Amino acid sequence: MIKDIKGLHHVTSLAVDANTNNQFFTNTLGLRRVKKTVNFDTPEIYHLYSGDEVGTPGSVMTYFPFGTMPRGQRGAGEVGVTEFAVPKGSLPYWSERMSGKSVASLRESSAFGEGRLTFDGPDGDGFALVESDAQGRTAWTSADVLDDAGIFGFRGARFSLRDADAAGEPSFDRDEDTAHLGEALKLPTRYEAHRDKIEALLPPIAA
Repeated sequence: MIKDIKGLHHVTSLAVDANTNNQFFTNTLGLRRVKKTVNFDTPEIYHLYSGDEVGTPGSVMTYFPFGTMPRGQRGAGEVGVTEFAVPKGSLPYWSERMSGKSVASLRESSAFGEGRLTFDGPDGDGFALVESDAQGRTAWTSADVLDDAGIFGFRGARFSLRDADAAGEPSFDRDEDTAHLGEALKLPTRYEAHRDKIEALLPPIAA
């Protein structure tokens, strides 16, 4: 049994356009598209993988470009910022490169003694390049990225969480009486307008 989490294997998200997504990760960030396959549940949708030369675990960002998908909104319970590690001293290069490619929401800062360049991807995902030690990793460079500026792989991922004092502890009796838990069909607010149709499609469950 694995007892310790040693790092991130990959991070997966959703995109609108396959070509825009591919161009951003290969031409802007200089990663390599290491796999082009499909969503096994919806095979008309690509599953694109971008990482270092061989797709080393800890370097791979994957996307499902769904085409007509509406633009998402950031919220609690999901990755807010995916961080890539880059060589120390390389942020000025990346800042200039990103500006030249009109990357959105560029901002330089520092945290825990490390320089950071945060930005948004073409679908609004939050990213950061963080100046870090190599830790035995070799920076991957392509798409004219300088040899001393390439991405090592992931630095980490920051999750967005609700304030426990504001939201309260999650529990099953927050939206129905304890004596009648599991009896009524509970739906997200956005589906309430379709309750009759949904209930008609669902098979009845015995008490």
